[in-house]
Amino acid sequence: MASRAGPPSSKSPGPSGAPSARTARSTTDPILRNALRYTISAREYATLHKYVISRSRALKRRAPTVDTVQRTMEGTRGRTQSLSKDRKSTGKGKDDEDGSTVPVRGADDYNARAVRHSIRVFVATGALMKLWGVVSARVMGKKKETASASSKKQPLHKSPTLRLSLSLSTILLMYRILFRFFNRLRAHLLDPSAAPFRLRNPKIAGTLTSPYAPAVGASLAGLALGVYPNRQLRVTVALYMMFRALEFGWNCAEDNGMVWGRERGVNGKPDRNRPRPSWWGSWMLQPFAFGQLLHALVFDRDCFPSFWSNAILKNSTAYLHPRPEDYPSGLKWPNAGEIVDSLAQMARLNWPAFISPTLFPLKEDILPFSLETISPITSGAHPLITSLSCATLHPSDPSCSRTFLTFWLRSFPSLTRLLLVVYSALLLPRLSALYHFPLSTLHQLVSSALRMAGFLTGALATAWSSICFFQAWLPRTFLPTQRFFVGGFVAGFWALLQHGRRGSRGLFLASAKASVESLWKVGVKRRWWRAMKGGDVWVFVAALMLTGVVYERDARAVKEAPWRKGISWVRGEGWKDWGMEEDDEDEDREEAEALVKED
Repeated sequence: MASRAGPPSSKSPGPSGAPSARTARSTTDPILRNALRYTISAREYATLHKYVISRSRALKRRAPTVDTVQRTMEGTRGRTQSLSKDRKSTGKGKDDEDGSTVPVRGADDYNARAVRHSIRVFVATGALMKLWGVVSARVMGKKKETASASSKKQPLHKSPTLRLSLSLSTILLMYRILFRFFNRLRAHLLDPSAAPFRLRNPKIAGTLTSPYAPAVGASLAGLALGVYPNRQLRVTVALYMMFRALEFGWNCAEDNGMVWGRERGVNGKPDRNRPRPSWWGSWMLQPFAFGQLLHALVFDRDCFPSFWSNAILKNSTAYLHPRPEDYPSGLKWPNAGEIVDSLAQMARLNWPAFISPTLFPLKEDILPFSLETISPITSGAHPLITSLSCATLHPSDPSCSRTFLTFWLRSFPSLTRLLLVVYSALLLPRLSALYHFPLSTLHQLVSSALRMAGFLTGALATAWSSICFFQAWLPRTFLPTQRFFVGGFVAGFWALLQHGRRGSRGLFLASAKASVESLWKVGVKRRWWRAMKGGDVWVFVAALMLTGVVYERDARAVKEAPWRKGISWVRGEGWKDWGMEEDDEDEDREEAEALVKED
């Protein structure tokens, strides 16, 4: 049987060792092509070559050109095979000039970009974790010997740096793969050829063909967060993402008229959403958040964020008095934490009365045994003080209102100076605004610092002074422990000073997140509910699901442009603000329709 004539086989001998060279090239090219494809794209190499490699003669001589890298990454196939695939996929097959080979389409495809970006996330996260370890060791004053000893004891597969990098890179890779899989599955099910399947399985087909199915299915990639062993960081990330997702969901509901309703247009105008009430805002979360945080600070300080706990105790010296300079060094003086613990014990004892040692020097058992810690403070309290809480918080001054004013005079100026420095540093990226509009920019800077200082000082002063107020005006047995929550609730109304200000929403949501995290820990500690194993991971999955659904429904509900670009990048659609581009297209379409109507 005669065989069909074709090109000579690569294994057949040829002149000057051609078979071995061709075989080596066929073995090396795919490896090199895949290594380049999963490391850098042709466009990125072109940018690198333009701004870095081309500026050095040595690098320019040794480094391959942009065309060479592009040909290496794209590869080549036979003309017939590639043209037939191109005609099947796009219907636009084109011949090369020599008629022999054409470049492979889709070399920098979706999967290659997903793998490349996940590898970069892995490397970048590991480098940042190492840098953070070095910086924290210098700042915190940790010894290198201790750090090296702890690192030697820990195997590589249990390293937090490795597992965090692996977790984040896996989340990105799996999200993109699942998102593309469910998108393709939905497209196949919507095809007319899949009509019998849709008729046989209407519920399954309706679920899989929903426009939100890819976002819901891809959110399962969030399960990879469980690779990281640090539960505290996982809880923080999960709560942050959930609060952001709830914010996006609220924006979507509000923008589509689901919250405040819609008004009928007059004179042929379309319906529009009812405006939001001027008093409504995220500041309304602060009374509840501050009430819970003050209660947790007093009774469950181990469930309170340690950073904020230290900041509050250090800036409340008008009520939590430090050790006097002339106090004998041999005698013990309670620190701020012990004073707060004594307040909690007073509440458990239904706020016992205060007996002044100055008026009754011979009386024994002036303080209960569990409150002996604060005896150095109360032993020298003013004789006119009748409340034990007042004798603890302001022993030298019998007036609660004067102590409140003293706190303002001490805290407000120093806090204002600190905030001026912080806001000035934040103003550095916007120096052009300071140059073009100096007076308005400086006015905004000073106003922001004063408002924030007033908010923080007023909240702290109200929280501490409410203890004395309730002790003076309420019966001893009326809400003995719950009055801390009431005092924090009242203190939260100082957030009205920041209502409607730029950046206040993020601050309010951050305090609400800290309150929710603290409340969850308190509930687990007091056995109000049981901690679910991996619950933080499922919360993260739910946050990804809600974010994806909202972005699919209305991308404009995500108000921040960097967040919109980040979501589109995670989905594999590039670092582009698709929501704003859709708005521009809609505006252009409306303008075109208006012009057509006018004509």
